[in-house]
Amino acid sequence: MKIGIIGTGYVGLPTGVGLAELGNEVTCIDREASKIDALKAGKLTIYEDGLEELFHKNRLSGRLTFTTSMKEGIENADVVLIAVGTPPHPITKEADMKYIHAAATELAEFLQGYTVVATKSTVPVGTGDAVEGLIRKKNPQADFDVVSLPEFLREGFAVHDFFNPDRIIVGANSKRAADVIKKLYTPFEKKTRMLFVNRRSAETIKYASNAFLAMKIHYINEMADFCEKSGADIYEVAKGLGLDSRIGEKFLNPGPGYGGSCFPKDTNAMAYMGRQNNVNLSLIEATIKGNDLRQQQMGERILEAVKNIKSPKIAVLGLAFKNGTDDCRQSPAIKIVSTLLEKNVNIKAFDPKAMPNAKNLLGDKIQYAQDEYDALSGADVLAILTEWKQFGELDLTKVKNLMRTPTIIDLRNLLNPEEVRKLGFTYRGIGR
Repeated sequence: MKIGIIGTGYVGLPTGVGLAELGNEVTCIDREASKIDALKAGKLTIYEDGLEELFHKNRLSGRLTFTTSMKEGIENADVVLIAVGTPPHPITKEADMKYIHAAATELAEFLQGYTVVATKSTVPVGTGDAVEGLIRKKNPQADFDVVSLPEFLREGFAVHDFFNPDRIIVGANSKRAADVIKKLYTPFEKKTRMLFVNRRSAETIKYASNAFLAMKIHYINEMADFCEKSGADIYEVAKGLGLDSRIGEKFLNPGPGYGGSCFPKDTNAMAYMGRQNNVNLSLIEATIKGNDLRQQQMGERILEAVKNIKSPKIAVLGLAFKNGTDDCRQSPAIKIVSTLLEKNVNIKAFDPKAMPNAKNLLGDKIQYAQDEYDALSGADVLAILTEWKQFGELDLTKVKNLMRTPTIIDLRNLLNPEEVRKLGFTYRGIGR
């Protein structure tokens, strides 16, 4: 099939690479010329584990191309995927739809033959109706359907999730459109379930899913706080919880709170939609407030460890919101660092993939290390904020020799507490 994808971010690019790998002819479209120039030259503009090899393979085969021209990418396409950003409004926190509406309006004039226009972006309920209206207004003669095709790709695991989906949700209000999407995903029909629902239900499923997972993360973090006070071990508690098939074992890992481009944005947007519809989404509202507070508290936990040290130096390992990605949007690590900076402490940080993005957010407020050990030199406390595997494999003897004060605040529980304490460190993890 011939596919046009509008947007080359953390959704559009992995989706485009994946669809090309399945044998489709994919054209990725982006207004930002520098991005397209880089992609054409074989340079990835985001980091995703496993993406690079498939990107080069399909670009060189000709199945994956890039353009700034909407006309070039849309004409003769069987399916057009809209995968542009829906950033939160700075005041209301509702999803900002200007990029979606602009894409719908621009693509309308280039539709040829029957085309399915699918929204991949996470969008408020009713967006499909709005997109359909915009296209029909711009091009009344167009033969098309609009479907909701929500993505469930985890950042850091997007390539894996594309080829191993646990479900495919299709919000289609016509059988004709549903049949096109079914054909597109034929390679998955024997290994995953495709659920066909109406368009508004599909839009709601995406928000409901992310809000529920965010609540699950916040719940296990609250249980971790309880375990610290009561003497229980959060990992034993989480294992017991997860053995209940009604609960499941996933998303029961304690940490500094959720972040990234999805959960913070989507919980806020869902809460806003609830208020707009006079529905009290109290659990979601409480999760948002609790997660914000948790990140503040984690910053205070680190500061507590250096409260009696003059001009303390803090080594921070991890700036991305999770491992496997370079994305720092709404990263708990960035928020925690910001809390630390309010107390005028010296911070030297390292992240294996996210340094450029972190620099765009933090500027020269902190120092940036060459590697883990460079960050630790002369430090009074080591704060582990992102769960990169290499941070759990540190040479602890070398770490101790480098640090001025052997103190570790492990907000991802990557290290073995007994082993660390035997070496003479003061150690504090989460939920133990």
